[in-house]
Amino acid sequence: MPSPYRCPNCKTNRSRFNLIEQVPTSVKMDSQTGEVIEQYTQDNLDVLHVPYRGPAYKVQCGVCGLVEDEQMFIKHGEQR
Repeated sequence: MPSPYRCPNCKTNRSRFNLIEQVPTSVKMDSQTGEVIEQYTQDNLDVLHVPYRGPAYKVQCGVCGLVEDEQMFIKHGEQR
């Protein structure tokens, strides 16, 4: 369900935002070179690899540029 946003930093913006999709890519890298050795899917993660548990997207204020979790913008949007 959509909720109104308000920027917690500039406190004036209620209408201009950038929604930033976070698409994690799970990889195993060579510790010496930084080269990607193996790429995982969520179905075949290595035993020692913790799956991504962060938000699906973040929100950026289109006025001041602050980037935060959506809940922060919603919480401030509920205040009048």
